[in-house]
Amino acid sequence: MIEFILLSRRGRTDGSFRSLREAGRLDVVYQCILFAFFTSGAIRRDVIFHAILGGPPRPPLHLIIDGRELRGVRTDERTWESILRKVLSGGSHPGIYVEKKSFQALLRSFSNRNIFVLEEKGRDIREIDFGADPVFVLGDQIGLPRKDEEFALRFGTKVSIGKKPYLAATCVDIINYMLDLETKRKV
Repeated sequence: MIEFILLSRRGRTDGSFRSLREAGRLDVVYQCILFAFFTSGAIRRDVIFHAILGGPPRPPLHLIIDGRELRGVRTDERTWESILRKVLSGGSHPGIYVEKKSFQALLRSFSNRNIFVLEEKGRDIREIDFGADPVFVLGDQIGLPRKDEEFALRFGTKVSIGKKPYLAATCVDIINYMLDLETKRKV
């Protein structure tokens, strides 16, 4: 199982918003979801995506999307805006869950896994053996706060996909591509 953790520092924690962009940049969360799960004509069933939402009114909130159970979704932003509004308002959707949990508590729960923290100054990701069941940690458009990055590095390794900062969704896409290549080599 591949898992992504996105820290969305301003992501709204309820469903009262007009658009994803105005909801503390939940559009960044949506874009990461898109690249975490969707391929041409299929959903990756071996991915779980986590977003820790730190915006108002009740942070932190842990959004979990499990590819094994995800149903009734498309790639368009309107669909995801509706789904996120519903689950953040207390409703449900297959494969999508919400709970009260902090970034650090979530990381502690993965302490026995291979955790990789994305950062431009990290080790070149092409030189990394991901091992079984990797967990990738990344920040939103603001990035990880120093204290959270330092906490994450207690459990993981700092890795880089390049010396330039990339959009969070692009990082997710590149990682999936690299994992697909690794899987192909093993077959």
